[in-house]
Amino acid sequence: MKGFVGLSGAMLIQMYETICPGDPKTFILLLAIVPSLLSVLVMPLVRIYVTSTVDEKKHLDGLSTLSLIIAAYLMIVIILKSTLSLPSWANVVTLSVLLIVLASPLLIAIRAHRDSSIEKPLSPVYSPLVDNLEATTISEEILVLKEDNSLNLLQAMRNVDFWLLFLAMVCGMGSGISTINNIRQLGESLRYSSIEINSLLALWSIWNFIGRFGGGYVSDLLLHSKGWPRPLLMATTLGTMTIGHLIIASGFRGNLYPGSIIIGICYGSQWSLMPTITSELFGVKHMGTIYNTISIASPMGSYIFSVRLIGYIYDHTITGEGNTCYGPHCFRLSFVIIASVAFLGFLVSCVLVFRTKTLYQQIFEKRFHRR
Repeated sequence: MKGFVGLSGAMLIQMYETICPGDPKTFILLLAIVPSLLSVLVMPLVRIYVTSTVDEKKHLDGLSTLSLIIAAYLMIVIILKSTLSLPSWANVVTLSVLLIVLASPLLIAIRAHRDSSIEKPLSPVYSPLVDNLEATTISEEILVLKEDNSLNLLQAMRNVDFWLLFLAMVCGMGSGISTINNIRQLGESLRYSSIEINSLLALWSIWNFIGRFGGGYVSDLLLHSKGWPRPLLMATTLGTMTIGHLIIASGFRGNLYPGSIIIGICYGSQWSLMPTITSELFGVKHMGTIYNTISIASPMGSYIFSVRLIGYIYDHTITGEGNTCYGPHCFRLSFVIIASVAFLGFLVSCVLVFRTKTLYQQIFEKRFHRR
């Protein structure tokens, strides 16, 4: 589900180019109305369901496979549109295929419902939408270990681990979103063409998806097979993000391509790792409140690094007329500082790794004994 959030940007771009090209006002109106209307329409689907003894992993794997297919399809379409001038009918065809593929998870849901109806129901739980989210972001072991020891928001805020996680997210999410906020200005300063800049913006959603999907999958694999703490992967992605920022700061020809790929993947992984780590450290009873409180790190970091840092330095670097700056020097200092911020997040995450390794060792041992 986090992966589909990452893909949503690329999907919306395809809608804009097909439904209302060159008319941003209409597109913004659609963005204001459709999400709210859709939420109202699907409300009746969220109700009490029953569990079954059917193994749901094959259905979840099917949904994961479909998300990878959609990501690959979107990447091919974006690359084709950036290299070829497609007619309007081709845009209609590509969007129609995308909508058909997006509807395909309904087939998996129908099959899962049919399989579950064969088995005897056990106990009521929340809807499949909520159940799938928990199944992909919260391991069964954490529900057992933390259900009776969940912390509320005030209790969590008195915990050092809360502030370590929050600071790491300010550094990681803030530096990542500051990059995408300024990717167009970066491209213009390095004299990228408008087609290249638009491709970078569209492909960001693909790298974001890979980070969100891969971060959750790899962290689960490392935790359950080797017992490695999940914050270790968060530290690794923040360290890698530091390299991505330095690549952008270097200003060499074509630097935005590898830089945006590295930062996009690492930024996306933060959004899948953070809620999972939150549930593991503080329990699931008040996870929604704690998770959304830590999520404030994203807009906070964006304001600090994008507006107060990058914007301030860029304004003082502009020379000549037109309020524009050309050359690698325009953003070099900004991204060296942001790379230092990402490295600070890496160090903070390392502290969190050492503080939580005992907890994750208990999770690993509990799962090992169940085998």
